Amino acid sequence: MIYEQFCTITEDGGRPVSVDYHYPQCFNFAYDVVDQVAVKTPEKTALVWCSDRGEERTFTFHDIMEMSIRYAKVLISSGISKGDKVIVSLRRHYEYWITAVALERIGAVMIPVTSMLTAEDFAYRISASDAKAVIITPFDNVPENIRKAKAITDRELSLWTIADGVEGFDNLPAEAEMQTPIMERIDTRAEEAMLMYFTSGTTGRPKGVIHDHTYALSHIITAKYWQGAFDGGLHFTLAETGWAKASWGKLYGQWLVGSAVMVYDFTSFDPGQLATIINRYGVTSFCAPPTVYRYLVRKGFTAMPTLRSATTAGEYLSPDIFRAFREKTGITLREGYGQTETALIAANFTYDKAVDGSMGKPSPLYTVRILRPDGSEASPGEKGEIAIEAENRKKPIGVFSSYLDDGELYEKAWRDGLYHTGDEASMDENGSIWFFGRIDDVIKSSGFRIGPGEIEYIVSKHPAVEECSVVGIPDVLRGQKIKAFIKLHQGVRPSRELEKTIRDFCNSQLAEYKWIRSIGFVDNFQKTISGKIIKHLLIT
Repeated sequence: MIYEQFCTITEDGGRPVSVDYHYPQCFNFAYDVVDQVAVKTPEKTALVWCSDRGEERTFTFHDIMEMSIRYAKVLISSGISKGDKVIVSLRRHYEYWITAVALERIGAVMIPVTSMLTAEDFAYRISASDAKAVIITPFDNVPENIRKAKAITDRELSLWTIADGVEGFDNLPAEAEMQTPIMERIDTRAEEAMLMYFTSGTTGRPKGVIHDHTYALSHIITAKYWQGAFDGGLHFTLAETGWAKASWGKLYGQWLVGSAVMVYDFTSFDPGQLATIINRYGVTSFCAPPTVYRYLVRKGFTAMPTLRSATTAGEYLSPDIFRAFREKTGITLREGYGQTETALIAANFTYDKAVDGSMGKPSPLYTVRILRPDGSEASPGEKGEIAIEAENRKKPIGVFSSYLDDGELYEKAWRDGLYHTGDEASMDENGSIWFFGRIDDVIKSSGFRIGPGEIEYIVSKHPAVEECSVVGIPDVLRGQKIKAFIKLHQGVRPSRELEKTIRDFCNSQLAEYKWIRSIGFVDNFQKTISGKIIKHLLIT
């Protein structure tokens, strides 16, 4: 397998006991992975793409190699060079994969963003990153938002899209067709910037998280031992390409282990179509957020005989959904945990028995610590901050190399030889990690530390509740008291009687210090662009 050129994994009974990397100083995913596979096995499938518009296409590694060279030559001729930052908003269009590899060839830094951004969102990212170009979808009002953003920033930008007739934008694929698929390698160093994501926190402006070229190699573990991707398989991660989850499940690790990537390009999401896509194309491994599994379990779905493994990450999923999915499919749903700043930190890996509701055990890539506030090691079962230990005073592979223009914040995250995630969890005696919440979200009531997630799990079990968020609000006696904000299912009307019913239902299952003291009903929650409820807006 191609990944074996860059790392050696020593296994014991299928369990990796060591992962040793040996990549060249000039490692570049485009030249050293895509091109090598394309030359050795030109007909090997890289990408299977279909859309809700009835289109479908299959791309070999040779196709990706030649098309990405053509794209790269067009971008170079427009002035894009090594180190330049390029914003890419291409939803789930197949052109994303060609663009990503093309930018790697140049040594440019790709900044994937979602098409759901507003003009002001685009303007901030363009200015903060000093972007030289944007490559975008012609849909979702993105061209108009980019035009507005360009006016706001008053910057010179190369504007590209993937269709004709978009005012102010050149057609990248059309111009690429006029190029020959031959170019000299542009040297990059493994530690140079390859990719940048803007994180979407619940407070403050988004931070630019920069990863180097070795980030691609960190996802070998993600694909092989968590998602269950394999040589000749077809892996399907649902994420839009604007999120870091796309890097986890739609490109690097999958191609490194020999799996093709399945892409369903849709405008309006219909979870009911998933089983159809999986069965039509023979998907072998699948990854989606908990919301999708909740839908599938509650609405029902057809058998998926080709599917061998299923994974999830990103938010809390109740144990009953794990059990129901296993009963319906015979597949154990495996949860994982990581951040935009990292690769997969912990997971219920294929070589371990999955523990429903746990984030699993630490990745073989990382030494994970659970720390008390004073920096000492927490005892088994004790809550503390998740931290990753540096290896020989160097950042481990897959952990980000810097924050954009914020060395102080980077030093705060990396201190005492540890990367501090800002997430709180406990680790049991078996090594399984149990997520608690963001440290900033922890509720401190009557001297107790209470994670919102454990309360939200109970609230979500009530049949009237569609979505909820739990926060701490000021209280004279307790310091903070627990309040649950609830969005009800369609057709259910809020009332004092329902409020009491839900509170009694929840408190009967909670220790007294975790009791919900008040409830607020909302029509909708304000969320970050990555879908996380903005908790601080609930208490302002």
